[in-house]
Amino acid sequence: MPSSHASIDDLSSESSYDSDEEFYLAQKEWEESLHQLQQIFSVVLLPFVGKWLGRRWSYWAYARYLRLGLGKAFVFEK
Repeated sequence: MPSSHASIDDLSSESSYDSDEEFYLAQKEWEESLHQLQQIFSVVLLPFVGKWLGRRWSYWAYARYLRLGLGKAFVFEK
């Protein structure tokens, strides 16, 4: 038999190499996607939620100030 034919072991090692490479590429894409989600969360969602909570708290604090004034009752009333 000519030696130019690939043996079964050579083919299985090549397919193993291909699957390892595909796994590596898939893992890299997954990590990039997670990084993008983290950036979206930190750049878009956190400021939006902080702004919303800040406005909500300020409306509550101003309404309490109008009702009670700025004294001990403002801080300690139930």
